[in-house]
Amino acid sequence: MTTDCSLAAPAIRPEPARLAGAAAALFTVLLWAAGLVATRFGVTGSLTLWDVVFLRLLLPALLLLPVLVRHPPAAAGRPHFPLLLAVLVAGAGLPFLLTSSGGMVFAPAAHAGALMPGCMPIFAALLAVLVLGERFTPARRLGTLLMLAGAAAVGGWQVLHDGGSTWRGDLMFVAAGAMWACYTIAMKKSGLGVWQAAAVVYVTSCLLYAPVYLLGGGAGRLMAAPAFEVGIQLFQSVASGLLSMAAYGFAVRRLGAAPAAAFGALTPALTALLAIPLLGEWPEPATWTGIVAVSLGVALANGAFDSRRRAG
Repeated sequence: MTTDCSLAAPAIRPEPARLAGAAAALFTVLLWAAGLVATRFGVTGSLTLWDVVFLRLLLPALLLLPVLVRHPPAAAGRPHFPLLLAVLVAGAGLPFLLTSSGGMVFAPAAHAGALMPGCMPIFAALLAVLVLGERFTPARRLGTLLMLAGAAAVGGWQVLHDGGSTWRGDLMFVAAGAMWACYTIAMKKSGLGVWQAAAVVYVTSCLLYAPVYLLGGGAGRLMAAPAFEVGIQLFQSVASGLLSMAAYGFAVRRLGAAPAAAFGALTPALTALLAIPLLGEWPEPATWTGIVAVSLGVALANGAFDSRRRAG
């Protein structure tokens, strides 16, 4: 259902509310970028990939368990609901974490910051056209082309000039972007609330993974690992997961969905900048070029330069 905006003056939000929304959006993006850097730090330090994934799931699952108990998902009136729940868990839960975190074993954080946010909107747009019947606007087409060019600049350069295994991580980041796009579409079709969907994803993933991890000796490895590294992963699991979700919701309420989403264009650059002092990873010139292209593409695709959408 659409509204004819020409018949009424656009709502003008108070300036303090918009400033608070912008601050929340910036905080959200900073948490996302810091989460990517923390994951790279985790899998290249004393912890293994399997340890990092367990720590990413544990606290959010415990905190969200009451939400799932009080508000279990109901399939009434929703076709293919079990399949949608499976896509939710695969797209943002255990398979996604194994893929995105596994990519960090091979490729630097700057590549994750460019390829996952850059590829996710591409796959989401394609799925929206095929599944939801949405259409590409001219700005969305241009944004998609820029994201493709940026992803090619980041990943293609490694294929041509790097004899190592960085390209494997890049492919995993692209796959993780596709998985998150599937989660986005499945969540829209499922009709679940944000916290309800997050509870399904984290609790189910933890129940599937924790027994295998603990029976495989994971508890012993965590006891022997430096407390500082374990603490960073536990804090990051809540900060980049639950806290960023709350901050993003606040930003959407104060700014609107499209302007808040447009702040995601800052994720690639912030990830690369944070990785320099925290990880000692300096992106190549081709990576910086890709970061700029991806950032512009994400901003265009989310309506950052559409004055009509900013006013609404």
